[in-house]
Amino acid sequence: MFNTGKFVGRTVLITGASRGIGKEIALKLAKDGANIVVAAKTATAHPKLPGTIYSAAEEIEKAGGKALPCIVDVRDEASVKASVEEAVKKFGGIDILINNASAISLTDTENTEMKRYDLMHSINTRGTFLMTKTCLPYLKSGKNPHVLNISPPLLMETRWFANHVAYTMAKYGMSMCVLGQHEEFRPHGIAVNALWPLTAIWTAAMEMLSDKGGEAGSRKPSIMADAAYAVLSKNSKDFTGNFCIDEDILKAEGVTDFDRYACVPDAPLMPDFFIPAGTYDHKFSSGAQIGKKNKTHEAGVVEEEIKQIFTSAKRLLNADIVKKTGFVYEFLLKDPTTKSERIITLDLKNGEGALTDKKASGKADVKFTLAPEHFAPLFTGKLRPTTALMTKKLQISGDMPGAMKLESLLRKFTEGKL
Repeated sequence: MFNTGKFVGRTVLITGASRGIGKEIALKLAKDGANIVVAAKTATAHPKLPGTIYSAAEEIEKAGGKALPCIVDVRDEASVKASVEEAVKKFGGIDILINNASAISLTDTENTEMKRYDLMHSINTRGTFLMTKTCLPYLKSGKNPHVLNISPPLLMETRWFANHVAYTMAKYGMSMCVLGQHEEFRPHGIAVNALWPLTAIWTAAMEMLSDKGGEAGSRKPSIMADAAYAVLSKNSKDFTGNFCIDEDILKAEGVTDFDRYACVPDAPLMPDFFIPAGTYDHKFSSGAQIGKKNKTHEAGVVEEEIKQIFTSAKRLLNADIVKKTGFVYEFLLKDPTTKSERIITLDLKNGEGALTDKKASGKADVKFTLAPEHFAPLFTGKLRPTTALMTKKLQISGDMPGAMKLESLLRKFTEGKL
């Protein structure tokens, strides 16, 4: 998706633009000579996450745009109003608003603390509504005005609610803003659309929680930047109320080479959350057919595969990996046919580590629920945890950073390098 110069002199306010997808979109528009308002909380560098509003502003100006770094908490009305007024004072108005700031916690009801619930709803839903409301008077007089929410299509499917209902409600709140405001703002010629990635997107936040090599199966944030560029280029009076998927948008623009967006060439792609079932399954070869194939396995075959995992674990586990990990994982194997249940514990917190065919003696840090036939594929690399979670083959509760460590851990298990 080549830059065409359409955004020269246009003013774009982007929340959460100090890093990740927000910053990538800012840099894309900056190449056209756009004015970018970097609205985010990060004024000082995080010890593990690179990027501040000031470093992002510097990159934007090097790319050819003009930047205004603003310390903004989208939960605070005074903070939001001050940033919008400052943007208007400096650049004369606002043409585009991108609601990108978001908070996430993939926890079930029991394990979602109310302060985390409030944080997600305050940033995702309320923050999006508040920022849009505050920018609206200026968008009304903007040039080809757009509001773009980085939020998913509204799919009322149980699988997108059952495992993390609090997060889903908060993200869907952003999308409900699109659903209502695109029609409300239509008389003013203001487009309101949503954009969501087809695959996992590799950002600094994901990198912080993963070991080296964890980016396999993810795409670069540049695909979202290119897709945003395409959406924002469209006539605001004609293209509004759409829930766009990045790859679909780019295909419509004539893009055919998606390999350039891959973090690791030829690695099977991991689907993102909230992707319609069946529509894109052919793209996700990693574990996509595991369930169909293993359901035909006899119980004896599944049991033999599990025994092999136990044998490998005895050989590979040691005190060093325990020291590096520090979590106890509990796997609840539920057979939907026989209604039987079995608990397997992977203790990587105590002693030399152990994989045992019983419930943890203490409280497990992370609990996984899955069918017996999916247990061995997780440990052999045939089914990735992220893919399993997104395709509803796996449910997770407990410590989410600990759960994210599992992916790199199992990759090492597959390679025999624990």
